[in-house]
Amino acid sequence: MKKNKPIAGYHLLMILSAVDGKFNFKEDLIIEQWLEQEFPLRVNLDKEADELSKLKEDDYMIHFQKCMADFYEDSTEEERLELIEYAIKLAKADRTITEEENIFINELFNEWTETSIE
Repeated sequence: MKKNKPIAGYHLLMILSAVDGKFNFKEDLIIEQWLEQEFPLRVNLDKEADELSKLKEDDYMIHFQKCMADFYEDSTEEERLELIEYAIKLAKADRTITEEENIFINELFNEWTETSIE
């Protein structure tokens, strides 16, 4: 099922926060900042959080790539670059960008910036 841009972005950031296997409250604050920008009115994301909690680690990249495609389809280049900035802030929140986080950020950067250069 295709996700709209804000939901796809939420999934991208949540997966990125989970790939290192550690939870950091600073990551949560960064996701909240992005959500406030995308959803000016409070929304219930319980269904989305439930869907994400059922993902196996092995499926993170597949789901991440699908959400990348959904976000790309409904976004401008500026919105994509902004989400990449949030992803980097999120990865830096605990002052260490892990190898796993780096792989996912590179996936975003390589897919979205190379397609926009063509």
